[in-house]
Amino acid sequence: MRYKSIDPDLFRKNREKLEKKLKPNALAVIHANDEMPRNGDQCFVYRQNSDLFYLTGLDQEKCILTLFPNHPVEAMREIVFTVRTNDRMVTWYGHKYTLEQVTEISGVKNVRWLDDFDGTFRDLMARAEFVYLNQNENPRFTTEVPSRDLRFMQQLRNDYPLHAFERLAPLLTDLRMVKESEEIEMINRACEITGDAFGRVLNFVKPGVLEYEVEAEITHEFLRNGASGHAYPPIIASGVNNCILHYNQNDQVCKDGDLLLLDFGAEYGNYAGDCSRTIPVNGKFSPRQRQVYEAVLRVLRKASRMLVPGTTIDKYHAEICKIVENELIGLGLFSREDVERQDPENPLFFKYYMHGTSHFMGLDVHDVGSKQHPLRKGMVLSCEPAIYIPEEGFGIRLENDILVDEEPVDLMAHIPIEPDDIEALMAR
Repeated sequence: MRYKSIDPDLFRKNREKLEKKLKPNALAVIHANDEMPRNGDQCFVYRQNSDLFYLTGLDQEKCILTLFPNHPVEAMREIVFTVRTNDRMVTWYGHKYTLEQVTEISGVKNVRWLDDFDGTFRDLMARAEFVYLNQNENPRFTTEVPSRDLRFMQQLRNDYPLHAFERLAPLLTDLRMVKESEEIEMINRACEITGDAFGRVLNFVKPGVLEYEVEAEITHEFLRNGASGHAYPPIIASGVNNCILHYNQNDQVCKDGDLLLLDFGAEYGNYAGDCSRTIPVNGKFSPRQRQVYEAVLRVLRKASRMLVPGTTIDKYHAEICKIVENELIGLGLFSREDVERQDPENPLFFKYYMHGTSHFMGLDVHDVGSKQHPLRKGMVLSCEPAIYIPEEGFGIRLENDILVDEEPVDLMAHIPIEPDDIEALMAR
């Protein structure tokens, strides 16, 4: 693996927290993600099911975790099943986990080959009353591809119709929202690598470079520092492209006088960083660009201080929208009188700021969590206010990752963001 080994105590703690939430005499089952076919004989690069990684630290396909905290036999309370390796598999595909390595990584003592799953599972089901099954319940997620967890769920409902089935996702969502210290360390490292990449970009960008050349510089720095790659498809948007929220063509020329919006983050140990910066292609903000930039920066400063225990993303975002509204008035984009006459259901600010300010972060860049859930100490959220003015040919978004606390901690405070600092670094 590229990242440093994670203490298996983290995964033991995570399993213990989940086990306490299960009903008595309950069995929980969590599968690894499928290997997704690409074309020909190729698969897409493998990415582990975040829930399984959270509970085991295992980064390999074809793994299954079963949890049965009340089983009378201690050895049967936690079991990991993994694919049986052989010499041919090693020759063609490389090393796979041994049973001993699974224990070393996860802390689970009872590790068996996948061949043993069906028989062992029948024995577990014979004792279980409740069965907790997992699936991706992210409200923004839709797919036509049935996951391994979903196929397994459908099979069990047919094979064991008299068992009571429960949802595992709400329990794991509640647990994953609050990060342990080991998780914060991984996110911190992802943020550090992201900052290194931004420094490289500041020394590289100039009129005439292509957006994908900038992406290549970021990718180089990520891989050089042990990241698995990008936590999500990067946005490298120059000129009016930076008014497209999820632009990722990254194929245009960066022109003199334009701004370049960068939304990117490293993935380290399966944990994500998420950063946005907007820089002048020629190394110097125009007066109007600087005026808008400083407005967005003021919003970021205020917003990041508001990510404290007890608030909710919905309430917090409503306050941020008021702040953005005042900044837009200051920028001359509409007047106070216009605001007083506006349709409350279609506020004027929405033309220039149409997305949320924060999302949960962790094993996924848009991590599990509810916008109505009160924030708790130890959560990590993005903070990404923006102002987009397509009629003026540019938009500006700034984003840092914030650790929720009584005094919120900016995990990206080391990454340059002041306009004077940006210009000075680009002038070197």
